[in-house]
Amino acid sequence: MQRVVLVQHDIVWQDVDANLRAIEHMLEGVVADVVVLPEMFQTGFVVEPSSVVGAAAATLEWMCRLSRGMDAAVVGSFAVEEAGRCYNRMYFVRPDGAVEYYDKRHLFSPGGEAECFTAGAERRVVEWRGVRYLLQVCYDLRFPVWSRQCGDYDVALYVALWPKPRREVWRTLLRARAIENQAYVIGVNRVGMEPGLEYSGDSMVVDAYGRMVMDMESRRGIAVADIDIEALGAFRSKFAVWRDADSFVITKS
Repeated sequence: MQRVVLVQHDIVWQDVDANLRAIEHMLEGVVADVVVLPEMFQTGFVVEPSSVVGAAAATLEWMCRLSRGMDAAVVGSFAVEEAGRCYNRMYFVRPDGAVEYYDKRHLFSPGGEAECFTAGAERRVVEWRGVRYLLQVCYDLRFPVWSRQCGDYDVALYVALWPKPRREVWRTLLRARAIENQAYVIGVNRVGMEPGLEYSGDSMVVDAYGRMVMDMESRRGIAVADIDIEALGAFRSKFAVWRDADSFVITKS
């Protein structure tokens, strides 16, 4: 059994210090194996990253301190610049200081994200305390091939800034990804407002049957859920639909 904490907070627009302090306050005294923060948790959704990438190093250091202090992995994404290119980068930080990351593959072109960010090219699965996590960011949720379970993960983890008008799409696709991949799916979104957008939250944990383990709906704060890996393994063995899956190859575009 692994305990996961979802942080669904009202992000203050581009105020890094205020957002990090708020998250620390929400997590005081919390015990967990994994803490999951929303996409761009310290700034809100930015399509022009030049104004915020300077905070990337300090934000990563903060994640490392938080992880070490809680003895838990900490997960979330923010804008970073590397070799002159900007990425929406999802970090998975461990208490011993080890850092792994995934660069968002599917950039939200209707919102202008593809104009200023570079798409990632590699899937990333990380293992932590016996559980394998597939790292995904927001718009990736709409592309099922990219998250197809190939015997390599137990939990698909989506961090997002998913607007309220499309909340039913978010809720439906999270359940679909869980059912089709016989995996737990965790989706963490924000609540509140930012310029031109409103967010309803709807952070949740869904099991491999498509059942809701936990649903935060629109409340601000944290929620705790347990991931039962033994039960997941038993289900996959008893109802092994994965054996009939189509083979495929993903090519870089």
